[in-house]
Amino acid sequence: MKNVYIVGVGKIRFDKYPTETVRSMAEKSINLALEDAGLDKTDLQSVYFSNSFWGMFDKQDSIRGQVVMRGMGVDKIPVTNVENACAGASTALHLAYTAIRAEMFDVALVVGSEKITHPNKALSFEAYGRCMDVENYKQHIQKMLEMSSSFNIELPASETAPGQGRSVFMDAYAMLTRWHMDRFGTTQRQLATICSKNHYHASLNPLAQYQNTMSVEEVLADAPVTFPLTRAMCAPVGDGAAAAIVCSESFLKKLQKVRPVKILASVHGQGSDRDLDGEDIGERIAKQAYEMAGVGPQDIDLAELHDATAYGELHQSETMGLCPIGDGGPFAESGATRLGGKIPLNTSGGLESNGHPIGASGLSQIHEIVTQLRGDAGSRQVAGARIGLAENGGGNIGVEEAAMCIHILGKDE
Repeated sequence: MKNVYIVGVGKIRFDKYPTETVRSMAEKSINLALEDAGLDKTDLQSVYFSNSFWGMFDKQDSIRGQVVMRGMGVDKIPVTNVENACAGASTALHLAYTAIRAEMFDVALVVGSEKITHPNKALSFEAYGRCMDVENYKQHIQKMLEMSSSFNIELPASETAPGQGRSVFMDAYAMLTRWHMDRFGTTQRQLATICSKNHYHASLNPLAQYQNTMSVEEVLADAPVTFPLTRAMCAPVGDGAAAAIVCSESFLKKLQKVRPVKILASVHGQGSDRDLDGEDIGERIAKQAYEMAGVGPQDIDLAELHDATAYGELHQSETMGLCPIGDGGPFAESGATRLGGKIPLNTSGGLESNGHPIGASGLSQIHEIVTQLRGDAGSRQVAGARIGLAENGGGNIGVEEAAMCIHILGKDE
C-alpha cells in the first residue's frame, strides 16, 4: 500500500460573515494550509474544491474551484469541483487521496468553502432541502410523517409541520431520534448531555462559532425546534472554510520541518434503500475503513462525528462500533465521550457548536483530528492521541445519508 500523508491544514473560524465571500474564505484557509506545510502555491499539482451553494446564492456555478484558484494566481494544474452535500469536503479529500495513491500526483490541495447565512433565513433553510430528492420531496416528507406516527412517542401540542421555520433536515433527524427513543429507550436528557458536552469542548476551541458552555438543564430549556430537539441540539447556520494539503511518501521526504499525519483509511459510500432496522451506511463503511486501516474501534483515541444534531453523534457513536447499537445514550451519559473519558467525541465542539457550512465541514473535522494527533490542541488535547476517526455524512435519501466518508488518521511515528 502506498502511504498518503496530510502535511498541512488550515481553517478559519466558522461564524456568520456578512462581508466575506466563498472566494475570500477559501483563500484564507488555503494560505493557512500552505503556511502550515511550508509550501508555496507553485508546489501544488492538483486541487479538489468543495462547495454546494455558491451557485444558488450568487450564481457562481460550474467552475467554482477554477475561479478561486485563478484569483490566487494558480493556473494550468487540474481543478476538480466536488459537490456531495454535507460530505463534499471529505469526498474531496477522498479523491485527492485516491489520486495520490494511484501516483497521478505527488501533492494536492483540498479545500472546502461555504457561505450559507443570508438576510432571508428561509433561503438558507431551502438550501438544506436541496440535499434531498427534490422531485420526490413531498413523498419523502409524507413517508417521514407516517413512520414518525408509528412510534410510541407523545409529541407536544406545539409541534409544527416539517420545514416550518426550520431546515427540513431537523425533521429528518427528529424522526430518526423518535425511532431510537421508541426502539431503545433513549431519552431527551441523554441528547442534552451530548450537546452540553460539545459546548464544553467548544469553549476550549478558539475556532468554534459558539464558545459558551451550556448545562444539561440549559440545553433542555432552550427553544424547541422539533421534538425532541431543542435549538442548542441543532447545528447553527454558519459560514467558513477549511483546507488540507495531501502528499505522497516520496514528496514527503523532500520536505523539511513538516509534521505529517498518515491517512490510514479513506472510504466513500452511498446510502442504501433499507428500513429503519437494516444495516446503516455507517456500520457498513466503518467495517471497510477499519479493515483498510488495520485497526478496530477499540484502537480509536478520538473521533469527530457528523452531529448536525445531537442525535447524529449518538447514532454514529453506535455505527462506528464505539459502543453497542442502542447504547449511544447511556454511553454519552457515562462520561465516556467527554475529554478525559474512554473515547472523546467531537473535541472541536462538533457541528452543534462550530456551525455547519456544508462544503467545509468535513475538512474542519480533519483539521481537528490533525491538530489532536500533532499534540497542538491545548486545553482540549486528548492525552496520548495516536489514531483518530472522522465520519462525515451528506444529504438524505430514505432513512439514511445519501453519501458518507470515513477517514482514519494516524500519528506518524
